[in-house]
This record gives sequence, C-alpha cells and structure tokens, in this order.
Amino acid sequence: MATTTNRPPRPGHDADPPGTAPDPAPSDAGLLKAATRHSAARCAALVLCSVAGAGASLLLPFAIGRALDAVLAGHAAGHVGADATRWILLCAALIAASALLDACDGVLTGTTNARTTAWLRGRVGRHVLAVGPRATARFAPGDLVARLVDNAAHAGVAPATLAALLAALVAPVGAVVALALIDGWLVVVFVAGAPLLVLLLRWFVRVSSDCVARYQEVQGTIAGRLSEAIGGARTIAAAHTEDQEARRVLGALPELSRQGHRMWRVQGRSQAQAVAVAPLLQLAVVAVAGHLVLQERISVGELLAASRYAVLATGIGMLVGQLGALVRARAAARRLGEVLAEPETSYGSGHLPPGDGLLELRGVSVARGGRTVLDGVDLTVPAGGTLAVVGRSGAGKSLLAAVAGRLADPDEGDVRLDGVPLRSLGREELRREVGYAFERPALLGTTLEGTIGFGAPRPAPARVREAARAAHADPFITRLPEGYDTLCAQAPLSGGEAQRLGLARAFARGGRLLILDDAMSSLDTVTEHHVAEALLHHTPHRSRLIIAHRAATAARADGVAWLHEGRIRAVGTHAELWQRAEYREVFGA
Repeated sequence: MATTTNRPPRPGHDADPPGTAPDPAPSDAGLLKAATRHSAARCAALVLCSVAGAGASLLLPFAIGRALDAVLAGHAAGHVGADATRWILLCAALIAASALLDACDGVLTGTTNARTTAWLRGRVGRHVLAVGPRATARFAPGDLVARLVDNAAHAGVAPATLAALLAALVAPVGAVVALALIDGWLVVVFVAGAPLLVLLLRWFVRVSSDCVARYQEVQGTIAGRLSEAIGGARTIAAAHTEDQEARRVLGALPELSRQGHRMWRVQGRSQAQAVAVAPLLQLAVVAVAGHLVLQERISVGELLAASRYAVLATGIGMLVGQLGALVRARAAARRLGEVLAEPETSYGSGHLPPGDGLLELRGVSVARGGRTVLDGVDLTVPAGGTLAVVGRSGAGKSLLAAVAGRLADPDEGDVRLDGVPLRSLGREELRREVGYAFERPALLGTTLEGTIGFGAPRPAPARVREAARAAHADPFITRLPEGYDTLCAQAPLSGGEAQRLGLARAFARGGRLLILDDAMSSLDTVTEHHVAEALLHHTPHRSRLIIAHRAATAARADGVAWLHEGRIRAVGTHAELWQRAEYREVFGA
C-alpha cells in the first residue's frame, strides 16, 4: 500500500531545482566565434579570395594610370610602344581576375552561410532536446521555432560577413597607402574628412543594435502566439473567436512595423550621410591631384589612378550594409544564447539493482511560476503494484507524473526507483526502465509500426504487434489497407485511437515502471475496461502509476493517492476513500 506524510505548506520558491539555475547567457560574440571556427577553412578561403579581389582592385587603377601614360607617350612619339601594350594586357588580366574572384566569393559566401546556419540550428536543436520539457516551459514553442529558423539564419551570415568586412577594409586602407605613394598631399586631404565617416559608422552600430534586438524579440512573440493559435484551431473555430484570436496574434504587429521602419530609417540615413560625405572627399582629392598635375608633380595617369583610389578609400563609408548584417547577427546570436544558457538535464552513471519497480517520492516539492504546485509529497508505489493518483484539475497530478519518471526534477526532495535516486541513473538506463503514455501522444515515426516501436532500442516487430493487441490498437490498424505499414500522416485516427497507439508504445517497451498520465481519457468505457485489464495482466512485473480521472480506473488500482492542492490528502483503496463525500466530488458524484 502506498504511504504518505503530510507537511505544512511553505511559501513558493524558484521553479528550477537546486544546482540547475540558468547560467548567464553565452556571449553573443562567443557564439559567433564558435560558428566561425566551425567554418574556419571556408572562412579562410573566403578571406583569401576577398583579399585577393581587393588586391586586384588596388592594382587596377595603378595599371590603368601607367597604361594611359604609356599611350600618351606613344602618341607623342607617333606610335604605341610595347610598354603600353604590356600595361593594357595587365589591365585586362586584372579585370578578368577580379571577375573570377568575385564569382568565387559569391559561391564561398553562400556555402559558408548555409554551413554555419546548419551548424547553429543543429547545436541549438540538440541542446533543446537535451534540456527536455523544461525548454518549452521557459520558451513558447513558436518562439523556439523562430529562434531556430530565423535567428539562426541571421547569425549564420556572421563568418562570411566578417570576411567580407575584412576585404572591405583592405581596399580603403590600401587606397590610402596608394594615395600616399602618389603624393602626400592627397592623403592629407583625405584624412581631414575621414573621421566624419568613422563617426557615422559608430552612430549607426549603436542605434541599430537596439531596434534590431527589439524587432527580433517582437517577431518571436508573434511566432509564439501563432503557434498557440494553430494548436488550438479547433477550439477557436468552435468558439467562433477567429477575429479575437487574429487580433491577439497580430497585436504586436504595429510594434514590429515600428521597429522595422525605425531600422530601415537608421540604415537609410546612414547610407545617405555616407553617400553625401564620400563624393565631397573624392572631389577634394581629385581637385588637389589636378593642381599637382598642373604643377607637373604627378602625371595624367597618376591623376586617373588617384581619382580611382579616392573612390576606393571612401568605400569605408559604404560598410553600412555589412555592419548592419553584423548587428543583426549579434542580436540573433544573443537570442540563441538565451536558449543555450538553459542547463541541460544532467545524468549520473549509476545502475539499478534487481527489483520490480519500487517507486518512492520523499519530500518532493516543485514550484512553477512562483507557485508551489507540489508541496512536500511523500508517496510510495509498491513493487509490482498499481497506484492511481486522483484529484481535481490543477491539483498537480501531471507534474507529479513528470517528476516520478524524471521528465522534471523536484526543487526539493528525492525520487527513488528500487532504492536508487533517479538523478544518479544514466540516461539510457532511466529511459529503458521507465515508460510513459500521455493524454495526447506525439505520433513520431513514419509508419504506425514505427510509431509504436519509436524509441531506442527499437522493439522487435513481434513485440510491437503484441503491444498493439494489448492496447486494443490491432483491430483498427489491421483494417487499414496498408496495416502496420500505413503512414502516420495518412492514417485517419480518432483521439481514442491515437491514445491506444501511445499505450501500445508504452507496452512495447521493457522496464520496471510504467507511468500513465491520463492516457485513457479518450477511450470509450468498454475499450478502457479491456485496456485496463491488459495493463494489469500484460505488465505483471511492472509497477504502475496512473493519473486517473475515472472512478472505474481508480477502482481497479491496488491503491489510490488523493492529491489536493499539491499535497497528498489521503491514501487508501478506492472503496475506502469512496466513503468520503469530498472524494466522491472529485469524480463529480
């Protein structure tokens, strides 16, 4: 018989168990560095390609200037010499090299972006699965999807953008050096106006960071609400609240629009200011170069080269696009870092001794949202026995079921299986020995057979069919044209049939403890009776913890734990507890 000890209620406390409080979010720069290291080889090739392209761009004005001087000299002599031909051929080669390097840059940029995005999605996706159900308790499913899809794509462009930014800096710096080699006064004129461009870039980065972060945050909020609306589509349709729900989902759209327009205004203003300042610097450099030509200090070809180098040097003001991409990447990486900061569920390396599934909950307390949901619960499920947990809605039954099989950890207290704390067990042994069936089972797997056998290790086909017969799923499966090979997406399943598949999946697994979280609520009375009988006789060597809402289910259990407002109010047989009017009210009697 199950035992219990009530304890006085305590004030609410944090939802995270001791030692699992979220760590500070990983640095956005750190995550982007890790992504860059993952694509290091491609990034290095991209940097080399970009720098080589920038080098070709720097050499081209020099070659054009020399070719012009050679042509003018040949024209004065009455013929075009071999020197002019060589410079013209060099110009053609540099133009061809620039085109080829630009094409290689485009291919490398695309593949690097795709590779980095895939790595980020894989890392965050694996982390979400390692965290387990706690991840969706902190982040709405739609928000998680938005982070995995949209934010990972924005963060994934960072390595290629950094490489492009490096090349974009090489060209202006090289152009300034080239101007100095032509004549020092040209550099003086350019440097006099360059600080203004730098100030414009700093202002852009500072202002755009805030609106980009806010834009992505609102985007995640809308995605979360949309996911909720899709999940509750039938309820919304039945209640005829489509318009209200649309307003709720899109309620943040004006804020999204405001931040989006603000972001584009900032970028547009920065682009306009840079474009306004850059031509003034270019004209100043060309004017000084023209004056130097008149003084015969530089040649006409050097004048042409200086005009081209002035354009390249003022290209530092055209970095707004790359800086904007980096700002978006950092904001996206920060949102990914928030997910990665959620600690993974840790497992031990312990093993279970031989046993039949004695389950003990000792002083278990769990809080959610600042409210104590389970408060000092002491409960025992005898080895090989069946315990039903009943209580009103909101009493904490599903949370107790989650804690019993370590889908959630208690804030205080301990859960033991055959004397071993669940926290000390390895993941494989824990999941092998504890099976679950839920009210709304996820039909994972390609076919119906794959759905029933879903898990590791996969049960044999004979075991799958035996479990389906025990859960009374075999009759409706065999009536389908493809039988067990029917694709899940093409199987017309009712709620009760889906629950029977979930029960079959639980029956097909081995182990010493089976937990049913309201897993028979959609079954008709006759089917529920047959499945309950199979549950008791098909799994004779397992302990069974059943979250029950029907009096008939509670009556079949060896014992019943009556959960009330997070505390065990009484434990006994269903017949014993039925004598109490308050217990009968739990079932509406």
